[in-house]
Amino acid sequence: METSRDPASAPPRIALVAFPGIRAFDVSVITEVWGVDRTDRGVPPFELRRTAAAPAPIALRGGLSLTPDRTLAWLARADLIVVPGLDGDPAPAPAPAPVLEALRRAHTRATPIASLCGGAFTLAQAGLLDGRRAVTHWNLADLLRTRYPRVRVTQDALFLHDDNIWTSAGTAAGIDLCLHLVRTAHGAEAAATIARSMVTAPFRTGTQAQFIEHPTPRTDRDADTLAAVRAFALTHLAEPHTVAELAARAGMSPRSFARHFQATTGTTPLRWLITQRIAAAQKLLERTDLPLPEVARRTGFGSEITMRQHFAGHLSTSPRDYRLAFQQHPGPTRG
Repeated sequence: METSRDPASAPPRIALVAFPGIRAFDVSVITEVWGVDRTDRGVPPFELRRTAAAPAPIALRGGLSLTPDRTLAWLARADLIVVPGLDGDPAPAPAPAPVLEALRRAHTRATPIASLCGGAFTLAQAGLLDGRRAVTHWNLADLLRTRYPRVRVTQDALFLHDDNIWTSAGTAAGIDLCLHLVRTAHGAEAAATIARSMVTAPFRTGTQAQFIEHPTPRTDRDADTLAAVRAFALTHLAEPHTVAELAARAGMSPRSFARHFQATTGTTPLRWLITQRIAAAQKLLERTDLPLPEVARRTGFGSEITMRQHFAGHLSTSPRDYRLAFQQHPGPTRG
């Protein structure tokens, strides 16, 4: 087994864990994010391997099949392990014992492990979620909570991170998590490039609750108005914005505006605005050599201190460290 390698010369190794019962959609998502060569567009290369207990083809729903190209022993070489969601009616299919043991060994080695949708059941079956926060599809949350009472199941997130283990909510949230894992490891621009090729958003704000609890806006006019307000805020990101001012632009009271905004996006106006400011700052830190105070001014944080506080709270890093990690080719500083 290979024990060391030069991270600067070898692409990150991503292991897709395959066994009977995994969902074809999630396999496709993992393959689309890490299995497509986009180095011509500035995305780093990845080595994606389909691992399984045996080399035999694995049947998937819909007449599809997946042929592994590595055994589970390859997990010892992986930089990231991704477990697809599971088919099952009404309950997700259990994972084979060799898969569970391989995941336990990987967690002992501190290898990051991510599950999509019902893949949380596989991690819970392996005991990796005991005492940890986790999320799965909202329709499976009660079952996960009942079957594995030591798991701290929540429904208020699209994805969660707890002790080097990631879980995600239903279906499309798996895309969100995969892109987030790329973003945190390789920068916002790499994730955005992959997202553009997939014709999806680089990230979505809000929580899973936006799909199961919140009503839709009363009329299409409300939705169009809120979209226009968001577009205005994005094109005037350097300016200060308050809920009252944005509500006035929408022709609503602040209370009504906040309610409809959360119904549409799953988050509050101010949280949405902070998320957009962080994303804009990430892009400037990656693409330019603008001084940090200027990055803060252009993205509406006002001061470097405020920007640093939000980076620490949302990304667990500082703007300076983010730039050191992800800046590729600084652009012009004029403008």
